Amino acid sequence: MEIKLKGKIDSSNAAEVELDINKQIGDFKGELVLDATELEYLSSVGLRIILRLKKANLDTKVINCSSEVYEIFDITGFTEMMDISKAYRKISVEGCEVIGEGSNGIVYRIDKDTIVKLYKNPDSLEEIHNERELARKAFVMGIPTAIPYDVVQVGDLYGSVFEMLNAKSFSKLINAGEDIDEIAKQSIEILKIMHKTMLKDGELPSKRKEAIAWAEYVKPHLPKEIGEKLVKLFEEIPETNNMIHGDYHIKNIMRQGEENLLIDMDTLSVGHPVFELSQMYLSYVGFSETDHDNIKQFLGIDFETGEKFWEISLKYYFEDKDKAFIDDAVIMSRIIGYTRLLRRTMKRTPDNTAVIENCTKQLCELVPKVDKLYF
Repeated sequence: MEIKLKGKIDSSNAAEVELDINKQIGDFKGELVLDATELEYLSSVGLRIILRLKKANLDTKVINCSSEVYEIFDITGFTEMMDISKAYRKISVEGCEVIGEGSNGIVYRIDKDTIVKLYKNPDSLEEIHNERELARKAFVMGIPTAIPYDVVQVGDLYGSVFEMLNAKSFSKLINAGEDIDEIAKQSIEILKIMHKTMLKDGELPSKRKEAIAWAEYVKPHLPKEIGEKLVKLFEEIPETNNMIHGDYHIKNIMRQGEENLLIDMDTLSVGHPVFELSQMYLSYVGFSETDHDNIKQFLGIDFETGEKFWEISLKYYFEDKDKAFIDDAVIMSRIIGYTRLLRRTMKRTPDNTAVIENCTKQLCELVPKVDKLYF
């Protein structure tokens, strides 16, 4: 049942308001939703009404509070006792520049100082609050990241708002003619900080666990000996607690003044850095092997630039390693990447035979060449 709270609730009208609410409730038993869209203010007397409703019906929540009303609930501790949510500011992204897109959302610049990540799933509020907590965790641990400060509504969808004063993505900087070598170097500097950050067991999801499921999913599609070896290789990757971004590419790194910041933190996890490199390989090369236009749409650069950026990134990531070591790491990254892409394509777009055939061919060629998938 939903009941609307209106105007001001204080000593002058509290008895009348409570009587009216109780009449509406009657003998109802179930979830009681108090819609505060039109509620302007409530005093301590009004709070006691809410408290009595909560005691009478444990499944009571308040929705669509203005910032002022929410603050009253928050200061008095009601937000810790029951489910109370704000009304979300409504905005439009029509005509706004798209500066990034991932599987979960699209990032728009809504003005020169602000960007919003709009989630594709209409039931995304839990994801949004989870990403905010992940960003805060990363920030506290020394990762240069932007923390969302507001949640907005765009039609039936929700988004996180970030303050990014005149920030430009690394993709834009490359297209503006900045030195690609320097951009790649700065990208890897952040990545190394992240990969050196170690978390406690269970603090973030395990990428290894997720990746083993990719291998098991594609195993029946591959020749028997290839499929069996692939799963075994994935299972033998050690479980490590290195922080990994999970969607690390030049549209998720922004330059704001003299500072570089990461965005799109909802894919944070822990695992061996090879998982990160495999995702980077897909972003810069693998996703676009069968259709070179993909990278232009995804990252705003051409395929040749993507290949070059991947190679330079490897140079800086493995700056103290020889060519043989790097070559082996590339094969490992490609195997994990093709496994992920094959599983993704088989599940989402099974009619995309070009990608499925390419991934299958690559795995059949590469898997026999390795005896492990970690460095």
